[in-house]
Amino acid sequence: MTVNSTYAKQGMFVAPHASAAESGCAVLREGGNALEAMIAAAATISVVYPHMNGIGGDSFWLVHEPGRDVVTIDACGRAAARASIDFYREQHLTAIPSRGPLAANTVAGTVSGWNMAIDYAKQHWGGRLPLSRLLDDAIAYAEHGIVVTQSQTNCTAAKLAELIDVPGFGERFLVEGKAPAFGSVLKQARIAATLRQLAKNGLNDFYDGELARSIAGDLAAVGSPLALADLEGHAAELRPPVQLQHSLGTLYNMAPPTQGTISLMILGILDQLGLDKVAADSADHVHLAVEATKQAFLVRDRHITDPAYMTADPQQLLEDTALAALATAIDRERALPWGAQSNCGDTVWMGAIDSAGRAVSMIQSIYHEFGSGIVLKNSGINWQNRGCSFSLDERALNTLKPRRKPFHTLNPALARLNDGRVIVYGTMGGDGQPQTQSAVFTRYAVFGQGMQQAISAPRWLLGRTWGQASDTLKLESRFDPALVAELKHRGHDVEVLQAFDETMGHAGGIARHVDGTLEAAFDPRSDGAAAGF
Repeated sequence: MTVNSTYAKQGMFVAPHASAAESGCAVLREGGNALEAMIAAAATISVVYPHMNGIGGDSFWLVHEPGRDVVTIDACGRAAARASIDFYREQHLTAIPSRGPLAANTVAGTVSGWNMAIDYAKQHWGGRLPLSRLLDDAIAYAEHGIVVTQSQTNCTAAKLAELIDVPGFGERFLVEGKAPAFGSVLKQARIAATLRQLAKNGLNDFYDGELARSIAGDLAAVGSPLALADLEGHAAELRPPVQLQHSLGTLYNMAPPTQGTISLMILGILDQLGLDKVAADSADHVHLAVEATKQAFLVRDRHITDPAYMTADPQQLLEDTALAALATAIDRERALPWGAQSNCGDTVWMGAIDSAGRAVSMIQSIYHEFGSGIVLKNSGINWQNRGCSFSLDERALNTLKPRRKPFHTLNPALARLNDGRVIVYGTMGGDGQPQTQSAVFTRYAVFGQGMQQAISAPRWLLGRTWGQASDTLKLESRFDPALVAELKHRGHDVEVLQAFDETMGHAGGIARHVDGTLEAAFDPRSDGAAAGF
């Protein structure tokens, strides 16, 4: 097990694929800032880890600069103007499909997030690197080929039956009708050409230019409700974060439509319960974290949606009185019965801190593995299926409406601790995201473990995430059998997984210590790396 953190002084980058970490670190070495590094890595990972993310999805960013307020970039695409309950009922559907043209019903916001990040870096951080430089690595990987990971091979094979007939999927992601072999080389010429076009014409070409017209035409040809006007009407937003006043410092996350409020709520409940008084990685630690998750998820499923449709103030949900009431509802010796509907999904989280102490926590996703499965004929873009999270029930919290933002599981995290440390951390994995954030933060900040130990240690997961459909409490087999038995005794429906199970997601983290030293960790469950200098 990897337990030693990676240390550096000038800059650090963490990603769930080593090539992306290297792309980000290379920009930092050239004097680029954390936002520029993140754009380069985001482009690279969209090519080298295509089953997890791509430019046809959404992204969310937390941005820290010493002495300034934390800000966020919300690059979430809205539902198409034609995407209505009546539209799907006319197709004789009672639910939005998770694959195919009718699943591709929201604008892809990722590229707009890159664009806003570049503008912010230029305006506030003296960003100077040209877009062409930031996309160079991604273009090279797409043109010359990527080495297929075991993760991509396994994921493609597992999802082949439901994706093989989706327009364009096989042409981009299959080799002779089968999943590409682990270790083989896969080229993506159309994505290389699309990235070159963006480097030449600018990122807004995706929404209001030649590329936008190509995208809209290809979406229409396969039967998606998205149109050119939807792309032209999209823009990323610079927004304040939600924040939690924790006993150890101030913790930040994304506001709705993401579940960032819920990630902070779990940590706030644990703080109210006095988690620091129990033993790290004990049955008490896991039990309280799982029970806090249940309380937070119940709040999520009542309140969190597009903020334009919310009746609750997400910041008020994080006040001490609200958190104390939820903490009081937890039985320290008995599990709350659980069978709630869970959210699955896949994504990538990445983190960067530069020599000036500026930090970025970023996540980008196409929702399910390979998103809708659609690959556009001319651009090679794999379009997300985030809009299948909408409901066709008018009474539902997340009911489908034209131009509405979908609920997002995505939520990158950042913390400013009272002792002067700054932390960026996060993970992929639907319902697993807030739970793994609670594991990483409590192990690192509350219990004083090293960052790599906090991420490598065995993890728990209540409910569903990437590749799983059951609502059990999943534990990696490296947990002490006595702990497993105790959790069963307390009423948890326990399922034991492999020692390092990819179901637990791909986490990562970087901490900047008071003296400027950077400590980073990547997830051994991924193909990642921590790259610093």
